[in-house]
Amino acid sequence: MKQNNSPFRWRHFEPTIILLWVWWYCRYQLSYRDFEEMMSERGLSLNHTTVWRWVQHYAPEFNRRMRPHL
Repeated sequence: MKQNNSPFRWRHFEPTIILLWVWWYCRYQLSYRDFEEMMSERGLSLNHTTVWRWVQHYAPEFNRRMRPHL
């Protein structure tokens, strides 16, 4: 039996959506509530604390992987 060690395991949203929103948060000066509003305009129900959790979990990995290229 193959184990899934994906960092996105048990997430409700697709990994591409999570990565996109974390990248946008890190790149642009938007609040978590701005993201909540943007998602609701696109028909997705998302709480601002969910974005906060994503940023806390995935932003350090973004930083680690991007730092050598800067």
